[in-house]
Amino acid sequence: MRTPEELAACVDVALRRRPADLVVRGARLFDLATGELTLADLAVCGERIAAVGEGYEGLATVDARGLTAVPGFTDAHCHMESSLVTPYEWERMSLPHGVTSAVCDPHELANVRGTEALAWFRRCAEGMLLRLQVQASSCVPALPSEQAGAVLDAQALAPLASDASLAEFMNVPGVLGKDPDVLNKLAAFSGRPVDGHAPLVSGDALNALCAVGVANDHECSSVLEALEKLRRGMTVFLRCGSVGRNLADLAPLLTLTLCDRLCLCTDDRDPLDIREEGHIDFAIRQAIALGSDPLAVYRSAALSPARHFGWRDRGLLAPGFVADLVLLSDLAECRVERVFCRGREVGEAAFAARPPMPDVAPFLGTVRCRELTAADFAPPESNRAIGVREGSLLTEDLPAEGDDLACAALIARHGPPERIGRAWVRGFGLRQGALASTVGHDSHNLCVVGADPESMAAAANALRMYGGGFAVAVDGRVTSRLPLPLGGLMSDRPVEEVAEALAGLRVAARATGTILQNPFLSLAFLPLPVIPNARLTLDGFTHV
Repeated sequence: MRTPEELAACVDVALRRRPADLVVRGARLFDLATGELTLADLAVCGERIAAVGEGYEGLATVDARGLTAVPGFTDAHCHMESSLVTPYEWERMSLPHGVTSAVCDPHELANVRGTEALAWFRRCAEGMLLRLQVQASSCVPALPSEQAGAVLDAQALAPLASDASLAEFMNVPGVLGKDPDVLNKLAAFSGRPVDGHAPLVSGDALNALCAVGVANDHECSSVLEALEKLRRGMTVFLRCGSVGRNLADLAPLLTLTLCDRLCLCTDDRDPLDIREEGHIDFAIRQAIALGSDPLAVYRSAALSPARHFGWRDRGLLAPGFVADLVLLSDLAECRVERVFCRGREVGEAAFAARPPMPDVAPFLGTVRCRELTAADFAPPESNRAIGVREGSLLTEDLPAEGDDLACAALIARHGPPERIGRAWVRGFGLRQGALASTVGHDSHNLCVVGADPESMAAAANALRMYGGGFAVAVDGRVTSRLPLPLGGLMSDRPVEEVAEALAGLRVAARATGTILQNPFLSLAFLPLPVIPNARLTLDGFTHV
C-alpha cells in the first residue's frame, strides 16, 4: 500500500519540482506495451518509476548510454528448495540474472514440515529484495497414497486463502473423483489463480480441471498439448529447468498473438546450471535463438506473468510501476550488465542490508529411518523397469532387461511406518556404485539407484548420518557427498560453496558410468507419482 506522502513525492519528481532519488540516463528503453525502442531517462522516486522522459535531475545518476533497459523478469513457477539453497541465497544467485519477481511453491519443504515450512518461506519473503509470492502448497502429500512428513488438508490451508494463491494442483484424480477435501481447497481459493500440474491431461478431463479454476500449466510436452490448454483458457508456462525443459518444444508458440498467455519459468533449477547457463535470461536467449520474436519473449518474461498473477505495478518501464529494471548490453543475447530492484542497484551491499534470515532450526534432523544394510536392497521382483530420459520428467514402462539395468529403492525417511519400495530402472547407465538422494519429489523420501547393494547401503547411510542430501558410493564406500541438512533439501551454506560441491559430486557420479548430465535431478523425479508413466513408490514399481 502506497502512502499519500509517497504519491506526493512521485508527483513532485514527475513535475520536476524536486530531484529524483535515481535517474537512469540515456538508456534505450524496450517498451513492452508498444514494441518501440526509444532513448529516454527513467526518474525513480523511492521504489517507483516517477517519470520517463529527458533531462530529469537525480540525487544519484546511472549512465546507461549504450545499454537497453527492460523490465525485471519473473520466474512464474519455481521451487526454491530444488536449487538446494535457502531463499536468501536463491535471491543472491538469481537477482543478478535479472529475476526481480518469483512465484514460489514451497511444497518440497512443506512435504517435510507442513505449515511450518509455509510460514518460514513467508517470513523469508518479508526480508528479501525481490518480490516473492509464496503460494499455499495444495498437494501435501502429492497423492493420498504417498507417505510424506506432513499432511496439508483444506482446513490447514484455509487461513492462507485471504492473501495467497493456490500452488500447483497435482491431484488430478482427486478433482475428477470429486474428493471432498480437494473440492474444499479449490473452493477456498476460488477467485485467485490456481496453478496447474496436468501432464498429458486432455479432453473431458481437461475441461473438468479448467471448470474448477485451474488457471495454468507448466507440464506441456508438445505444441498440440499446449494449444489445447490455451484453447481452454489456460496460461501455459514454458519451462527451462535443470531436468524438465519444454521451452524448445513449445517455442513455436512464442508469437505476438499468443505471448500474453505464455510465461517463462524454471520450476526446478540447480545452482550449477544457473551459474553456468543463467536463469530466466537463459530461457530468453534460448527462445530468441530458436527464432521467436524478441518482443514476444520479453513480454513472456515480464509483462505476461504480471498480468496473470494480477500485479498491476510490474512488467513495464512506465510511471507508477515498481522500478525493477535490467540493463542489457545485447537484447537478443540478453546479456545482463546491471540490475535494479525496487529502485536499488543489486549488489552485495543491498544483500547485506537485508534482515537476518529466519531461524532454520525446525528443519534440522528430518531424516528419520534406521541404518540400512545390503540386505535391504535385494533385487526387485517386478519384470518391468522405469525408463528415464535426459531432459524429460516423463518416464517409460519398459521390460526389465538389457545392459543398462540398475536397482532402485525408496526408503520412508519421515518416521514410522517403515517401508521400502524397490524397482528396476533403465537410462542411468550405471556400471558400478550407487547414487542416493533425500530430494525425491514430492514426498522426499530417501531414493537410491545402484549397481550393487553394498554401495546402495553405504550411500543411503551417509545421508542418514548427514541429515540428507546427495551421495555417491563405489565398492561400498562413499566417494562424494553434498549434505543438505535443512529438511534434507537445502544447504545452510553460501550458494558458491553449494555450486562447487555439486560440481564435484557430478564428477564423482560420472565414475559410476552414468550417462545422464544431471543424474541427481533425474533421481529426484524417479518417485514422483503424478507424472506418467512408470514410477518408484514405497510400494515398488508403479504404473501411473
